[in-house]
Amino acid sequence: MKRILKGLLGLIVIAVIALVVWGYAPDTDPASMRAKYAGAPSQFVDVGGGLTVHFRDEGPRDAPVLVLLHGSNASLHTWEPWVARLKSKYRIISYDQPGHGLTGPHPKDEYSPAAFGDVVDKVTTKMGVSRFALGGNSMGGGIAAHYALAHPDRLTALILVDAGGPPASKPKALPIGFRIAQTPGLRGIMDYITPRSIIDKSIHQTISNQAIINDAMIDRYWELLRYPGNRHATGIRFGMARVPLDAAAFAGFKVPTLILWGEEDTLIPVTAGQWFAKAIPAARLIVYPKIGHIPMEEAADQSAADVDAFLSALAKPEVP
Repeated sequence: MKRILKGLLGLIVIAVIALVVWGYAPDTDPASMRAKYAGAPSQFVDVGGGLTVHFRDEGPRDAPVLVLLHGSNASLHTWEPWVARLKSKYRIISYDQPGHGLTGPHPKDEYSPAAFGDVVDKVTTKMGVSRFALGGNSMGGGIAAHYALAHPDRLTALILVDAGGPPASKPKALPIGFRIAQTPGLRGIMDYITPRSIIDKSIHQTISNQAIINDAMIDRYWELLRYPGNRHATGIRFGMARVPLDAAAFAGFKVPTLILWGEEDTLIPVTAGQWFAKAIPAARLIVYPKIGHIPMEEAADQSAADVDAFLSALAKPEVP
């Protein structure tokens, strides 16, 4: 029996050593990450409570404002294709949400929809913006929807891009990185064991138009995930109880809404977009064939044009 126990202990030790050798990845250096990913026009703003937010504020100061919220484990960089195409007509504010990018973890580890919404309020107030269109992708879309229900008076429009939140939005195939984050026994090791190969595979599993994937994209996701505190924040978020949206809450909702979806999204299937279209009065749904989870990058020209057409139509006076 002692020999068996010693043998098992030996195998466990070997397995742990192999795991560390395979995937150990230390936190990245904040100064190096700022130098690499916070070039102009990036800025940082103290929104209070110990939270400093990495943001970009581009476009004419007197133009209609569009605030953009990225998805889980992404960063403000995911919106750059839209910014490049729309900033001549709109003032676009994008930022790294708490637990992501160069913003880093929330000082109080608060990652509920309400807590994320509070940051929307603080950032826009700091920017001197009272009313704005709000767009969000994936997790950011779910936050945008929750915020719209709580603060419809602040919004000129709502744009949901493959958004989270519907009660019935089970993924067709969950990327390996998300599977690990959702597994209680494995979640904790993500603070230390994060091989680049897992990020690479997760990105390839999420995106249909794989022509947009390159080493720089994979490195950015991998390095910013390892920004101090972000991996631990990811574990906290994935361990929290989900707060699904209620279709009944949208009864009487009057904020003009555009819904954009990738037909091949396996993370949040197009049925979730159809749920939003049914729940939100007068919402318009556009589905992009052969596109996955991030249409703003995978179909940048068409999705940006659709956003411009939507917002431009809202700005025109109604014809009697």
